[in-house]
Amino acid sequence: MSATPILPGPVAGGGRLATLGVMGGGQLGRMFVHAAQALGYQTAVLDPDATSPAGRVSDYHVATAYDDEQGLAQLMQRCEAITTEFENVPAGALATLAAQRPVAPGPQAVAVAQDRIAEKAHFAACARAGGVGPAPHAAIVSPADLAAVPDALLPGILKTARLGYDGKGQVRVADRAALAAAWEQLGRVPCVLEQRLALRDELSVIVARGADGAQVHFPVQRNLHRDGILAVTEVVPGGVSPVLAEQAIAATGAIAAQLRYVGVLCVEFFVVDDGSAEGTLVVNEMAPRPHNSGHYTIDACDVSQFELQVRTLAGLPLPTPRQHSPAIMLNLLGDLWWRDGQPVTPDWAGVLALPGTHLHLYGKHDARPGRKMGHLTITAATAEAAQQTARAAAERLGIAPWR
Repeated sequence: MSATPILPGPVAGGGRLATLGVMGGGQLGRMFVHAAQALGYQTAVLDPDATSPAGRVSDYHVATAYDDEQGLAQLMQRCEAITTEFENVPAGALATLAAQRPVAPGPQAVAVAQDRIAEKAHFAACARAGGVGPAPHAAIVSPADLAAVPDALLPGILKTARLGYDGKGQVRVADRAALAAAWEQLGRVPCVLEQRLALRDELSVIVARGADGAQVHFPVQRNLHRDGILAVTEVVPGGVSPVLAEQAIAATGAIAAQLRYVGVLCVEFFVVDDGSAEGTLVVNEMAPRPHNSGHYTIDACDVSQFELQVRTLAGLPLPTPRQHSPAIMLNLLGDLWWRDGQPVTPDWAGVLALPGTHLHLYGKHDARPGRKMGHLTITAATAEAAQQTARAAAERLGIAPWR
């Protein structure tokens, strides 16, 4: 990263605005673009989809494959610095960009997040230095690895080492026969087998780290997943044990620091039910980008995760975020546009009549089951009021209740 900040507004000498680029045109890229433009930057998006959500709102859209040499050259010509909105951008493409422009996060950090085996090794190394470790696990790359799996890891969850997200590339296995069958089903690609644990809760922490090592974080988020996809995030006073919150924040900071990470990083944790009052924290996975569980920061904090992404990329100061309102975020999936096999329009008027509701739709034209179409954040003066409004909104949208 450059030691000289990339300041917003007109570049010295005039004629154009400072421009920030993003690899990926999905909703995270779209919200990055909005945050960058609000600060006074122009933006450029590289995404092969001509109708991508971020590409349609950006100043420039380079509609090529992520590893297309001409597309990467166009992006570099346009931009002072470049980030990514999802972890599966080819690390080689980021390396190509990093040879000519500041790139945050860097290709080495993204490469670790792209591979569960490398990711688990990094978590384990951080745990040896006093942090929070991953769940018991084993890497399976060969038939010999499969045969050597310890009995204690079964029953477990077999996960592909690469390209798994939102519950994809995962198979629950009860015994060795099921494990062998699952590895065949996944094409004998490198995998990680994790011991299945009794979970009490799921948490996440979002941290922003600058090139100078300065680091800030948001409050710990409490998450509910359904079918492997985030459904509800709650960030309210008393929602997470102070002991676990302190451990999760410290572990996230260590994971970022030992990677020499620059950018916004989300680390997800499990709270294992071990019979104790607090439970035990284990680290699950990390995302080298803003995260679905941090979308509430747009409406409930004085600086959002996306503004911090802009600031880390541009080398601007990192203020400590302040949450001004208890918040609950509901993920809005394409299922809401269908009922009994027939297309419907969700009751947005009814939802927006509720106090403290903030609707964010991502501009996607086709509502498909399981597709992230938007999110709804509910803010209120108290946790109880936010819960009450969130449950009323969920009922009007047909979202299943939660505890």
